Amino acid sequence: MRAIRLLKSLFTVAMFSLAASHAYADKPAVIRIGVAQQGTGDPPTFGGSPAATVQLRQSLEKEFAADGIKVEWLFFKGAGPAVNEAIADKSLDFALQGDLPAVLARANGLKTRLILASGVRSGIKIAVPPDSDVHGIKDLKGRRVSIFRGTNLQLVVDNALAKNQLDERDLRVINLDTASSLAALASKGIDASVNDYHLYKLRDQGLAKIIYESQNDGPQLTRQSHLLVLDDFDRAHPDVVQRVVNVFVKDSQWSSDEANRDALFKLWAKSGVPYSSWQAEFANQTLKDRDSPLLDPFIVARYKSVAQDALKLKLIRQPVDVDSWFEPKYLDNALHAQKLEHYWTPYDAAGKPLG
Repeated sequence: MRAIRLLKSLFTVAMFSLAASHAYADKPAVIRIGVAQQGTGDPPTFGGSPAATVQLRQSLEKEFAADGIKVEWLFFKGAGPAVNEAIADKSLDFALQGDLPAVLARANGLKTRLILASGVRSGIKIAVPPDSDVHGIKDLKGRRVSIFRGTNLQLVVDNALAKNQLDERDLRVINLDTASSLAALASKGIDASVNDYHLYKLRDQGLAKIIYESQNDGPQLTRQSHLLVLDDFDRAHPDVVQRVVNVFVKDSQWSSDEANRDALFKLWAKSGVPYSSWQAEFANQTLKDRDSPLLDPFIVARYKSVAQDALKLKLIRQPVDVDSWFEPKYLDNALHAQKLEHYWTPYDAAGKPLG
């Protein structure tokens, strides 16, 4: 009888040990987040989106500190295309990137879920040397123009060119990353640079003039960015994914509060992009419009449009199913828990406010 009780006791201890071991194994040691830009400083930082706010405030690190889970932010000079390579290698768990590279990855079979928006309705800028005789898009014909191909700059400039009866074949396109493009423009090694908010710094230094900003032509000519999670990580750690999204939503709300505009731009200036550049980038736009995490009809429609344009331009070989790509449950849970269901205004497919 004593032997039976001993066996039962040992069995119980073994089961508890197994359960504890299983629970520990289910907890990731590290959360790896890929960022589709180079980053500046040591450690590298970035700005311009709620995701940047999360990183600069170390919000995820604080969230998971008690669990002993590390958070790694991995920056990629090669932007979205380089992030896709890391996703393919399964060396990331989450990724922050733009619409086009993510669509290209999905077309190539990479298994991810798009879980919230982070940095939406941002335009492209086209800048030329200050003494250039290029005054508008039509003047770019035959000129040396840098475009970072495969990023979410590309399709916006393609659509802007099309509105002016041009396409990339009418230009002498040079594929340069952000830093190389800025350096080439400053040294007059190119005639024009298609870029983002980084161009304001060159403008303010007297090294460039901006001739075009796409957001002035409406929301259909803007870029969208997002946070996605790899399918494997999502299936293994849904509780962790929910906590990550909770943090992103909280910092999206802080980043969307006009009372924080000054503090926000000062925070983002730690990335090396001056405060004045953020002022220019967000001029005439509310923070809520740009820093909304919502996966609303506008975001879904823009990703569908990007997928269609990519197919038309033969950047991908087969259609991409966008609808099944979005996974809004984590965002919905976070909005409900933080009582933010009505904080941001959703937009319809045409880019007009709903309700």
